[in-house]
Amino acid sequence: MATTVDKVSSVTPKCPGPWLIRIAGQIKDIEAEMAKTQKNKATSFHLGQLKAKLAKLKKELLTPSSSGGGGAGVGFDVARTGVASVGFIGFPSVGKSTLMSRLTGQHSEAAAYEFTTLTTVPGQVVYNGAKIQILDLPGIIQGAKDGKGRGRQVIAVAKTCHLIFIVLDVNKPLTDKRVIENELEGFGIRINKSPPNIVLKKKDKGGINITSTVPLSHIDHDEIKAVLSEYRMANADVAIRCDATVDDLIDVIEAKSRSYIPVIYALNKIDAISIEELDLLYRIPNACPISSEHGWNVDELLEQMWEKLNLVRVYTKPKGRMPDYTAPVVLRSTACTVEDFCNSIHKTIVEQFKQAIVYGKSVKHQPQRVGLSHELADEDIRYMGDESCRVFEAARPDNGVRVELERYDGDEADYLSGGAVLKSQYGIDTGAISVKAAYTANGHGHSPGDWEVRQITTWC
Repeated sequence: MATTVDKVSSVTPKCPGPWLIRIAGQIKDIEAEMAKTQKNKATSFHLGQLKAKLAKLKKELLTPSSSGGGGAGVGFDVARTGVASVGFIGFPSVGKSTLMSRLTGQHSEAAAYEFTTLTTVPGQVVYNGAKIQILDLPGIIQGAKDGKGRGRQVIAVAKTCHLIFIVLDVNKPLTDKRVIENELEGFGIRINKSPPNIVLKKKDKGGINITSTVPLSHIDHDEIKAVLSEYRMANADVAIRCDATVDDLIDVIEAKSRSYIPVIYALNKIDAISIEELDLLYRIPNACPISSEHGWNVDELLEQMWEKLNLVRVYTKPKGRMPDYTAPVVLRSTACTVEDFCNSIHKTIVEQFKQAIVYGKSVKHQPQRVGLSHELADEDIRYMGDESCRVFEAARPDNGVRVELERYDGDEADYLSGGAVLKSQYGIDTGAISVKAAYTANGHGHSPGDWEVRQITTWC
């Protein structure tokens, strides 16, 4: 029991400073005024101002001065490894550490008392050839976004992750889900959402000009002007291309403090419920019922993780060999151009780059030469080798026919495609053709992937 007291006391926050008490009081006053104000045409401007003031105060609460104690704190921020990071968020004793050990094999202390994990415990899982970092974060409590239980430091680390697992106890999933969502939303994390399709452009004069391409059912022009007025924007063009709310507009203005992160709800301890209750859990969107203790349904959790991360695997093809499917170069879907691919291997490659040869879904022809700005698709194949043209000398001794083929894709292994050209255009059976590669200069005015029969000679 003494150990438990020591563990809990170590995460008890210090007394809040005067700035925190003042801001918390102002937030409470504004929320009370908004609750008692009826929304109508006459009050829309006032409500817009109140929401903007509330957002500014919450931002000040999240980014206090250095004396206020912001930041990740010792033991929370860790060195990032792998192509993506996944953070575990949840209340104490819901099974985060057990799930961490199950996925990665990395030991994370687990016990029957709360606040067992006091710092960020990193681990790594390799899935589909991609190294993904897993971060087991300390448990949070209600009021974490306001600094309770060092919750601000925990959520600050989660905000930098590419994906969040919200680990919930199946005995009270919906109650805990709403509380944790509220904590993350209050810290500027937008769960399973995309940035609002709103374009805001400041200008020097001309006032506020508002245009919309869809009917607006949640916000009117008075509310928009009130929000902009609170942010001291007297001249701006606002183009709204979605049925936005006041909160969406504020998110666009406060874009630097907002993070749009996909979330999976890991509903743990399904070994303690019935089949009928399990069927109900599957109705929760973005949820995956699991048992971290027994390893049940962990494979499905990893599959959902892969889909949410939306990573792009690019396989390399050495000269004269088959593609290497065992060690792909893994890129983020937001940065998957040929230039990103080159930089992930070595930055000097871009300096010497001329063009790339790519096979796969991202190109129309197989293969095709592309430039640095070309976006690669998942499971594309990138040819690695001399980019020069090749002349292939094909010979079939049994019928006395000698053929020279030239293909501008830099790959000796593709002579079989050339054989198909021989068969269709010249009626030559290429089943026993042997191939010898030779070099030639670049150019000749041919398109990438074109075959040219250089000569056909009958052997006497």
